[in-house]
Amino acid sequence: MATVPLRILHPRHGIHEPTSGTPARSAGSVRRTTTIDMLRPDGFGGPLHLVGRGRDLRTADPADDGPGGTAAGAEVLGEATVHAVVDFTAGRELRQITSDPTRPALAGLVGRSVAAGFRGRLDEVDPAVAAEEDLLYLLLDDLPGAALVSGHAYGAAAQEARETGVPAIPPMRQGDYRHVTDLCAGFATGGTIMSEVEAFGRSPVVTGPVAPPLERPGDPLAWHDTPPLPPRGMRRARRVDVRLDGSGARAHVDALFRDSYVLPEGVATVIHEYTVTAEVDTATSTFVSCEATPRALPFVECPAAAASAARLAGMPLAGLRPFVRRTFVGTSTCTHLNDTLRVLEDVQALLGPLHPHLREGAHLREGAHLREGAHLREGAENHG
Repeated sequence: MATVPLRILHPRHGIHEPTSGTPARSAGSVRRTTTIDMLRPDGFGGPLHLVGRGRDLRTADPADDGPGGTAAGAEVLGEATVHAVVDFTAGRELRQITSDPTRPALAGLVGRSVAAGFRGRLDEVDPAVAAEEDLLYLLLDDLPGAALVSGHAYGAAAQEARETGVPAIPPMRQGDYRHVTDLCAGFATGGTIMSEVEAFGRSPVVTGPVAPPLERPGDPLAWHDTPPLPPRGMRRARRVDVRLDGSGARAHVDALFRDSYVLPEGVATVIHEYTVTAEVDTATSTFVSCEATPRALPFVECPAAAASAARLAGMPLAGLRPFVRRTFVGTSTCTHLNDTLRVLEDVQALLGPLHPHLREGAHLREGAHLREGAHLREGAENHG
């Protein structure tokens, strides 16, 4: 086990109460887990590798004697991977991309940025991927945010270079990152980030808490397989659990979002973490309630943003991604809560294996909302 180094935390760091472990899988539930690893195997002078993995797992209901029932215990409903190679210091330009399931149309994204406009271009080059491969689509949808968040490793290394005098890391192209005042709670005028940008010309480096493991002892299926991260590696991890109540009228949702960074000493730390609970009316596919709990956030201004999750009450699942991007901006909310909540659109797809009629017509609704105002997908895209 790596020794936890003595670190000086930023004096205005945010909440440090990260989740430890993972809840037990409920009988008759579906769990979606995904990770995006942010790796630089050739150092900061080489490309950024974004390696995504995902799995959908149905846990049997004892009353179910059909496929995936008691005898099976658990059933893998789907798996997906994506590997993107990005030139981080030159505008986050996509150099290569492969996926499983294979989507040949993704080649049309090569040579373009995985920052602003990526999701709109994804819809243009492969308009069917969201409906046909919703698990893969989640991984692809996460690439812009992961590429942006990977800058934490870059910024931490740059700070170490300034403090120790080691050779500087390659500079980013001017304009690759912008500090947008009042973009979210963390970027509020007069807050920690913007005050340091004004004083020093750069944002402060996040100093997160040590990351407790997410594995559940005794349950090797709690998460899909993930390799250990190397020093300076980063990971975005998501979990969404969906189960029906006894009548099938309500769906209960429990979700986790975590961005982590491994210190040079090999100790993982949490940069951003939220947990979310929600209830969905299955007859109308709308949210009854939604509550977010901040677990680990960069600075003192950030946790107040969690209250904005309640805005989802009464909103439909279909079209949630563009709705969240368009409306979850400003100092009352958080770009990483935006990241956390948009995945809840997939609850409709996850309900299908639990109650087949709930899946009927879902693709039609998703397709309609995808076409309706696709430009909304770009809201706050530069920052999450």
